[in-house]
Amino acid sequence: MNTITLHPGKDGAGVVRRTVLPGGLRVVTETMPTVRSVAIGMWVGIGSRDEAPEHMGATHFLEHLLFKGTPKRDALEISAAIEGIGGEINAFTAKEYTCYYARVLDEDLPLAIDVLADVVTSSLITEEDVESERGVILEEIAMHDDDPSDVVHEQFSGELYGDTPVGRPILGTVESIGSLTRDRILEYYHRYYLPPHTVVSVAGNVTHEAVVELVATAYERAGALGGDAEPAPPRLSGPGVDSNSGVRVVDRPTEQANLVLGTTGISRTDDRRFALGVFNAALGGGMSSRLFQEIREKRGLAYSAYSYTSQYADTGQFGIYVGCLPSKIDEVLKICKEEIARLLARGITDEEIARGKGQMRGGLVLGLEDTGSRMSRIGKSELVYDRLMPIDEVLGRIEAVTPEEIVEVSHDVLRRPLTLAVIGPYAGKDFSSAIG
Repeated sequence: MNTITLHPGKDGAGVVRRTVLPGGLRVVTETMPTVRSVAIGMWVGIGSRDEAPEHMGATHFLEHLLFKGTPKRDALEISAAIEGIGGEINAFTAKEYTCYYARVLDEDLPLAIDVLADVVTSSLITEEDVESERGVILEEIAMHDDDPSDVVHEQFSGELYGDTPVGRPILGTVESIGSLTRDRILEYYHRYYLPPHTVVSVAGNVTHEAVVELVATAYERAGALGGDAEPAPPRLSGPGVDSNSGVRVVDRPTEQANLVLGTTGISRTDDRRFALGVFNAALGGGMSSRLFQEIREKRGLAYSAYSYTSQYADTGQFGIYVGCLPSKIDEVLKICKEEIARLLARGITDEEIARGKGQMRGGLVLGLEDTGSRMSRIGKSELVYDRLMPIDEVLGRIEAVTPEEIVEVSHDVLRRPLTLAVIGPYAGKDFSSAIG
């Protein structure tokens, strides 16, 4: 075993350590001695963008199936084991990773690790469970499709990236879920759910040595530990994704129109991400932002208006979302484009920069007040960054952002061709001028 300290912490708290077990399984912990809870995440470095067309939706399908049963526990016993001690257990699928997690009292850590390891390494994935869960996922897709504020972001990604793994929906489609066979799902499971692709991250009132021993025991019991494989490298880059400029309109008789206007952003490891974050806060990151003030406070055109950034290994998104009355969409789009033009011409003020930095700093620190967020930070960092950046260093990088850096990255991003996705009662309406 190879153990290193990633961050020394202070006064015994915040110590982050990493051990690589035989076979390439990584265990990362952060010690938080003043809490009584523990959060455990088992991160698999495979997401929906890794799917071949014949596996579309398989990553999320697996997220469901792994809770259906193992040789040791059936579905009820998996959930009852954690809920019976007052804990919670769940999972989520993203474009570039999947996470199975639990949160329990510190004294119940051994049980939680045993259950999660059992789920991740030993799922049965029976034909019966595949057919049962297929119906559940189709219901989930239908539920998702009933929420236009969710669908518009999915439609924006689809228009921006086209029919590529990054542009396709994480859930898959009705057609792809209907055509997935047990053999294809099982092949995907056996190919990717292996120790070199897996990170176990734990944060809370724990010692690193105890966690490593528990994880090693659980994986040995499952016959999933051993060998000389090395951990998969962090996802620092990707194959690259071509982007499109276009308009996608989904005609629906909704009471509210939903739109996303945006373009490609920057990748997750781009050093300019801190400057773009400060800029985004000023444009649409809160109630004091320009978009919120212009669209909602001054004109009352919408309840929700914000801008956002998202990053992947090799690309990213920058978008503006607004939900408004269908009759107001032209006025809203006009304001969005005017704000973009004004920012390109004049930049943002010193006051907005200071407010943006404060928003980012506060959001970071307040967002790391619980074990779950700490567990997520160290787990994701191991998968997608070349090192764990200390929180103080992140805060310093935010504070060091200069007006010149904000101008450079905002001009780079906002001068890229625009893409628009709209959901509302707009059959036959031409929105091409909104991206011209």
